[in-house]
Amino acid sequence: MTDTSAKSSAALENASGAKRVNVALGDRSYDIHIASGLLSLAGGLIKPILKQQRVFIVTDENVAKVHLGTLKAGLATQNIEAFEVVLPAGEATKCFAVLESTIDQLMAQGADRNDVVIALGGGVIGDLTGLVAGLLKRGMRFVQVPTTLLAQVDSSVGGKTAINSKIGKNLVGLFNQPEMVIADQDVLQTLPVRELRAGLAEVIKYGLIDDLSFFEYIELNAEKLNAASPEALAEAVRVSCESKARIVSEDETERGKRALLNLGHTFAHALERANGFGPALLHGEAVGCGMAMAMRYSQALGLCSGQEADRAEKGILALGLETDVRKLAGGPYEANALLEHMMHDKKAEQGKLTLILAKGIGQSYIEKQVDVEHLLAFLKTETAV
Repeated sequence: MTDTSAKSSAALENASGAKRVNVALGDRSYDIHIASGLLSLAGGLIKPILKQQRVFIVTDENVAKVHLGTLKAGLATQNIEAFEVVLPAGEATKCFAVLESTIDQLMAQGADRNDVVIALGGGVIGDLTGLVAGLLKRGMRFVQVPTTLLAQVDSSVGGKTAINSKIGKNLVGLFNQPEMVIADQDVLQTLPVRELRAGLAEVIKYGLIDDLSFFEYIELNAEKLNAASPEALAEAVRVSCESKARIVSEDETERGKRALLNLGHTFAHALERANGFGPALLHGEAVGCGMAMAMRYSQALGLCSGQEADRAEKGILALGLETDVRKLAGGPYEANALLEHMMHDKKAEQGKLTLILAKGIGQSYIEKQVDVEHLLAFLKTETAV
């Protein structure tokens, strides 16, 4: 453990059920702190990495109303001055215009390369802020403070930062690892049910990728997870973060195994793009349906049994997520349009589409030779009314 990590970890002594997961990336390694009450302890966690006794917080209007005051109070205990930029909530915030305005606001407040930016919010704020930090004055350090389940188990970990373009989701971005991730479990108790379920889609993903035992844990604890049981959620966050940390440590820039983390996402991003990234369809809702589609397509290709695909779908349904694209919010969805959006996916290379498919639960793999005509026929079946 580095001296900075040791000092930050000392701040966790008073936290309830504190856990620490390390993302091992050499000199860019960092810790994910998981516990209740961390917003109030944020000053002690962050102070060891500061060169100046101030931070710049980027958040959104919804999160600011609930959590900004608590975070600022936690920073004030260590005499850390906090400036803030409050943005509109929603996926539409991940765009060039807001990227530019956020950078301008931070510079107007005096932010420089010796400062630290804090991303306080869900995946949208985390993705945008990480990109802002990577670009502003050729790079500032930043800290992820995820306030949604989805962000705690997925988007805040691993250094992917991006905004959307008119062509597709997350197409403009860079890899920029945070200094640390502060996952306060108390904030999950304030989540609307819909946001909680959207996050559970990313949780069950880790079981479907390569961890059958975790999938079985989710099957057994679906009711507790849906009820936001603190114990069940804390365990889900821990295992999910450990899974992602392991994969990111092996393949930081997604040249190989890390692509498995996109199980269902090529379908999901197409659904989101067809919906214009509108509020009718949350990212996690699209991922839940997308993973079910990926399992059904794997079955259609003869890769996995119908029993395995059905079991996966039932597991997703048990978390309150829709798995039938014909019933999915934001529709109706059309096969040809979905295929076109899928062809703009980041994993597509030289006009060829890559999908994450599965030979069974916990047996996902990367398929780079997708038969587009066969996929279109599958999509037509999926969207037929």
